[in-house]
Amino acid sequence: MSLSEHLTELRSRLVKCSLAVLVLGAVSLIFAKPIFGVLMRPVLDALPPEGRSLVYTSGIEEINVLMKVGVYCGIFLTTPVILWQIWGFVAPGLYPEERKYASPFVVLGSVAFIVGSMFCYFLVLPSMFKFLLNEEETLALEQRMDTARMGSEDALRFLRIGEVERAGHVAKETSAALTAAGEGQVQDPQVASAKSVELTARLKGLGDLLDAAADGMGVPARGVLRQAVEKRVEAVTAFGKQDYVASEAAMDQSASLLAGVAPTRAEEMSGLWRLQKELAKGHAEAEAARWTRPMLTMNEQLSLVLLLILAFGVIFELPLVMALLGIVGVVQSRWLIRYQRHAFVVCLIAAAVLTPTGDVVNLSLMAGPMLLCYELGVLAVWLIEKRRAKAEASTDITPAA
Repeated sequence: MSLSEHLTELRSRLVKCSLAVLVLGAVSLIFAKPIFGVLMRPVLDALPPEGRSLVYTSGIEEINVLMKVGVYCGIFLTTPVILWQIWGFVAPGLYPEERKYASPFVVLGSVAFIVGSMFCYFLVLPSMFKFLLNEEETLALEQRMDTARMGSEDALRFLRIGEVERAGHVAKETSAALTAAGEGQVQDPQVASAKSVELTARLKGLGDLLDAAADGMGVPARGVLRQAVEKRVEAVTAFGKQDYVASEAAMDQSASLLAGVAPTRAEEMSGLWRLQKELAKGHAEAEAARWTRPMLTMNEQLSLVLLLILAFGVIFELPLVMALLGIVGVVQSRWLIRYQRHAFVVCLIAAAVLTPTGDVVNLSLMAGPMLLCYELGVLAVWLIEKRRAKAEASTDITPAA
């Protein structure tokens, strides 16, 4: 075939691939929104429960995102067609015995692409987005706070049914666990802002404590509860005037009056208030630690996820591509082995560029499969050369005269 005939053949193959992408992409558009939800699951799972959402910054961004999902799904589904067209383009230059590898090439290539994509989706993306969107110290603090809040809710439930002793016991255990878990951690919040957040949470905790005591103690404690509520009103007023010292003192007085509701259980009531104060302090520290919050757009996250999934799909195709180049005689195993160290460096650089995080785990998750696929490609080329040499040797043997 002449050069123009090769170009015509290449154009014909590209047109067929484009038509396949167009048809399958149009079909994928029907299910674009559910597919987008599946693709974004690793991103959303890495966000806090109250902030698991993506934003769009223009009126047509959502439509563009869904169209992009359809196109990329079309490319993903067209992988067998693309591989078949690649094989059809190089097949005229192969020996007849080598052309029988067409079906294995297409099947194994499709499987390798799917395995690479699944490897990225289930292993790389979750760890990567957790690293990007969560700081370890902040995440640990939030987990402690969630556990302590559940303990506080249980203590208030016991108080509502009149079980003051049991409520105090739960509050003491929860307070001790929260204090022990937070020892040795250095916090550097902005003082005024952190104090405001802390007192806001403390006022809410005092209100919950007063409500629980009113439900559990009944009519005999109404007079003392009224005085405690009046002190809380004073605390709210002082807080509105930014007199944090007076507000804190008024809240402590309200809690002291509340302890008089059950004089025999004053220690337990004091423990409940101490727990609310520690919860408020922990809440302020958590808010101070999370002074940056992600606001992720649909388009950017989709582009990142699709880039990584396609990159891993292509990486897992590397052994087959190297085997194909070995079949047509473009590369040789001894040449690949000689420049093996250079290939390792290139793989590490490519993994560092493609991986948007700086941690060793995600870099290893991309560089490791890349290096393994290169080694498998070298092995495949060596086996092809060995098989070819054996076949040539058998054809050179002629029967003795």
